[in-house]
Amino acid sequence: MNLNNGGLLHFISRNAFSEAWQEYILYFGFVLIVIAAGYLLGSLNSSIIVSRVIFRDDIRKHGSGNAGLTNTLRTYGKGAALLTLFGDILKTALAVAVAGVLFGFNYVFGAISISDMCYVAGLFAVLGHIFPVYYKFKGGKGVLATATMVLILAPACFLILFLVFVAVVAMSKFVSLGSVCAAVLLPVIISGYFRFPAGGGTPGLVALSTIILAIIIVWCHRENLKRISERTERKLSFKKKPEVTKPKEDDKKNADGDGE
Repeated sequence: MNLNNGGLLHFISRNAFSEAWQEYILYFGFVLIVIAAGYLLGSLNSSIIVSRVIFRDDIRKHGSGNAGLTNTLRTYGKGAALLTLFGDILKTALAVAVAGVLFGFNYVFGAISISDMCYVAGLFAVLGHIFPVYYKFKGGKGVLATATMVLILAPACFLILFLVFVAVVAMSKFVSLGSVCAAVLLPVIISGYFRFPAGGGTPGLVALSTIILAIIIVWCHRENLKRISERTERKLSFKKKPEVTKPKEDDKKNADGDGE
């Protein structure tokens, strides 16, 4: 089975089916598997798992209340943040891998996947991260999961977006603003890369998935953008030692929401 040429779908269709309707059933069955796997894997929130298993606590009770990397770093420190980072990268990578095995990766120019379903898998992993079924649909903000998807499928695009993120955060000290700027540019950069150097136009599901991701991430950061305009958003700082005490209600209102 060649994972760069149609994956398991192509292998089964070529060797087991002779009727078109059988291939259609298999195709839509695999689509459902990709969607379910992406969402269920995405729903495994690493920040919540780390806070419960290691600290016997709930990250959502601290800081901004967001179950993401930045809030984990502020609350528990660098070690917990690294574990959260690894977990969120792994779950998104597994979701994309499921789609790749079923539909093929189809790498072009050695750097970017043109398999629509890999991007669909990433989209649903992000949706699971934001609205996790295991945690009453309260999760993070999807930036880290989105970044992992782009890193796997389009490394050159990831590098551009990462530099944009770093530049915005360095100038503004707002993680949320850097996340929003990178998200807005995501469909633009992906579209540009599919034209050059990959060649050709952007596949429909790829364009749709990245546009939806951009909209969702901006929507998740709407309160952060409001606080930035009101000059009440807390800036990123590594000077203060992490605290695990529950903040006062007034502090929570002014806490910097994460970019994850």
